[in-house]
Amino acid sequence: MKERKSQQDRKAEILQASLDLAFEAGPDRLTTGMIADRLGLTQPAIYKHFKNKEDIWQGVANSLCDQILANIVKSGESSPTPDSRIRKLVLGHLRLVQVNPALPQIMVMRDPTEAQSASLTQIRASMSKFREELLDTIRQAQAARQLRADISASDIAALIFGIIQGLALRLLLTRDPEILLREGERLLDLQLSLLTSEGDSI
Repeated sequence: MKERKSQQDRKAEILQASLDLAFEAGPDRLTTGMIADRLGLTQPAIYKHFKNKEDIWQGVANSLCDQILANIVKSGESSPTPDSRIRKLVLGHLRLVQVNPALPQIMVMRDPTEAQSASLTQIRASMSKFREELLDTIRQAQAARQLRADISASDIAALIFGIIQGLALRLLLTRDPEILLREGERLLDLQLSLLTSEGDSI
């Protein structure tokens, strides 16, 4: 006899299935029927945990935002220096996208529904927080002479964030989440080596 899953576990399973299917089929094509089929459930079973599709999208947004903000917090707790925090911020985010490859597709949805628009606004606010933390950490690295001070912090942030954006685009084209960390670490190391203060190392 199968062990009955807790409500919390079942909700997490539904949200993960939603994200997986959003990557495979596209967020605009996601239906509760697809989610139910993926999990071997009935649609009424889905509605025991989420009152409607809009509620599922809210759960998806909450889950992604929690993960984005958790990466920000974790990078600050485990990094002794600003330069190491930059690496943890960026690679942690790429790891998050590798686990949730639907995120870039959700971010570029065309003609989102009202519920999807609300989710997008929430996710974009979390991404703005990520960029603010990256920019602030870059300024700290410049003050510590770990990054060049003759380039504006905002330009350095744009260059580093461009790695994430470029890999997200490649993900959309290749459908291969494995490229994110494999290529991301290499490109980040290269970018930081070019931005290191003269005579220092990073």
